[in-house]
Amino acid sequence: MGNSYAKTAPSPESSTTDYSTIVQNAYTQFKNDKRGDVADYIPALAKYSPDNYAIVIATVDGKIFSAGNKEALFPLESLTKVFTLALVMEQQGQKQTLNKLGANATGLPFNSGLAVELRPERPQNPLVNAGAISSVSLLNAKNPDAKWQQIIGNLNAFADNQLHVNQEVYQSESETNQHNQALALLMQSYGRLYSNPREAVDLYTRQCSVDASTLDLAKMGATIANHGQSPYSGKRLIAEENVPKILAEMAIAGLYDGSGQWLYNVGIPAKSGVGGGIFAVVPGKYAVAVYSPPLDKEGNSVRAQEAIEYIAHATQANVFR
Repeated sequence: MGNSYAKTAPSPESSTTDYSTIVQNAYTQFKNDKRGDVADYIPALAKYSPDNYAIVIATVDGKIFSAGNKEALFPLESLTKVFTLALVMEQQGQKQTLNKLGANATGLPFNSGLAVELRPERPQNPLVNAGAISSVSLLNAKNPDAKWQQIIGNLNAFADNQLHVNQEVYQSESETNQHNQALALLMQSYGRLYSNPREAVDLYTRQCSVDASTLDLAKMGATIANHGQSPYSGKRLIAEENVPKILAEMAIAGLYDGSGQWLYNVGIPAKSGVGGGIFAVVPGKYAVAVYSPPLDKEGNSVRAQEAIEYIAHATQANVFR
């Protein structure tokens, strides 16, 4: 989003960070930005109000700072890819995850079939659709129901809450996911899908249809920021040595075609979803989640990018500093 905030962002603080004021300022500054369009290629998503807007910072010591309606629910969509990737890595290990799912930007849209054709030895990364469907197919479970219990149980553990599938969104996506079905068959033809294609796509679709709040999402991110241990339940959800790999994948492809520019301008790993959510992780410090449905042409929330960029600057969060 560039440096549109630069003249009005507070000066970075060297000792105690006033997260409460920073969050309130970010919320106020971008509240009236109406740019972008709510996703409508999944019909159920088009019903969400463009006025929805919330920001939550969750720190590694369990503190919460928020503005807006932090309890409003929205479909997580591609945000779920990060947490299922974490689960796969716990089961398969770093080497197998890299070999089977990859860690390279495709340079093509997130649902590209051409990206698979150009490099069929693997789907390139687990945060594009092809790689995310492959991730689901890699889970160790005896049947699809058991896989689903792993997926939703893992999301619940990260959120420290009981999350649920939005049935309207799930049905809408199931009726319009022919492209993802084609991707799954294409990957199967290259030996890069590890279960029944129809079952894998259905699980992936159901995963994307899980509802959460901005508060839930910030807490999920804070577990990654806290080196894989939930600041809320105290449970270790990711082996500490796996966390840098998860963050690397987020940096590579977390914001679709906008990932490189995001890293250049903001310098912290983040992941977006077409439902309007973005969360970003500052390792060892905090996670920030923002919900605002209007998206830019890359499929990333406009206001969420602006607010997180503002907060990252105000807290000197750029990991390359």
